[in-house]
Amino acid sequence: MAPKRPVILFDGVCNLCNSAVQWVIERDKEGRFDFASLQSDAARRELGKVMDPNEIDALPDSIVLLDSDGVHVRSAAALRILRGLDSWFLLLRLGVVLPRPIRDAVYNMVARNRYRWFGRRDTCMTPTPEVAARFLDADEPRAPTQV
Repeated sequence: MAPKRPVILFDGVCNLCNSAVQWVIERDKEGRFDFASLQSDAARRELGKVMDPNEIDALPDSIVLLDSDGVHVRSAAALRILRGLDSWFLLLRLGVVLPRPIRDAVYNMVARNRYRWFGRRDTCMTPTPEVAARFLDADEPRAPTQV
């Protein structure tokens, strides 16, 4: 069962992932996307609706997109998110002309080094009151997380 709106699942302790979510929120004026940290119970519930629970742990630990077409990971998730944002991002969407193995290789390199390059938080981000309704895990405690 696909979510009503696309859901961006992200590494809640990764500074790069948190910045990417903030970037999407600023540009998603119509509120098309919902969010949850991958470390949350809400993310596991949403993933459990569309995939076998044994497959969930095999997903990348950076950004995953759930939408009416399924589960999208790595560069495919990033490009689908960009597609959902109306604006000059059309130029960025041209990334689809690159073969997926090349896009994913670059994505994987950044994902592997994201803590070293951008740092990490001790706890998952707490959404602001203005966007809390779009965070499926907004009511979960923000205790220190082990990633």
